[in-house]
Amino acid sequence: MTETRGRAASPPARPAVPKGQRVLIVDDEPAMLRALRISLRVRKYDVITASTGRQALAEAGRRTPDAVILDLGLPDVDGIEVIRELRGWSRAPVIVLSGRTGPGDKIAALDAGADDYVTKPFSVEELLARLRAVLRRDDAGPLPARVKVGRWEIDLAAHTALDGAKAVRLTPTQWRLLEILLRHPGQLVGTQRLLTEVWGPGYERYTHYLRFHMAGLRRKLEIDPSRPRHLLTEPGMGYRYQP
Repeated sequence: MTETRGRAASPPARPAVPKGQRVLIVDDEPAMLRALRISLRVRKYDVITASTGRQALAEAGRRTPDAVILDLGLPDVDGIEVIRELRGWSRAPVIVLSGRTGPGDKIAALDAGADDYVTKPFSVEELLARLRAVLRRDDAGPLPARVKVGRWEIDLAAHTALDGAKAVRLTPTQWRLLEILLRHPGQLVGTQRLLTEVWGPGYERYTHYLRFHMAGLRRKLEIDPSRPRHLLTEPGMGYRYQP
């Protein structure tokens, strides 16, 4: 082994974290929550924490995490159910971090929609490597500049909707709603998430805003607004863009 004299060896460089990657950590053990929060913040992740399943779902709806680290043994809702609810409207990768080591628990979590499963006790460096891996896998790239919605060609950069030479005008609010839905083709986007992303925190109960503006979008973009084919309502849950 070569000896370096006169200066200390440089520590290995940490992998770079893209700016703005937000991670939701869900665990009911305060010490575990604190340790993970510190470890991720030191590595420049934007960290949200929750100690119950319901709090986790509320935080995910408000702040749209890029990934979720989830304990299964929560005090109010089992982690498997949290995964199922998240998968109704979110593509964020989920890493389960649990003391449950049985194959049945792992299969149930993965079948519910988890992307990876780490058992406790664990290595922080291994967990971080798995987090980087699922974030790379989930990076689908930017939304195409042009998207077809029925007969309309939607240009998100130019904010135009054209059917040949015919154009339709959308309001700024309608553009924002449409862009969010187009970014999640075929997936349910929850009502609270839409309200928060378009109008901001504090508007979660203003569901009539969504009904009004979605009805306007359908009148402009659907051939038969009373029987929409592309801008769908999931009663009591949210909305979906069906290509």
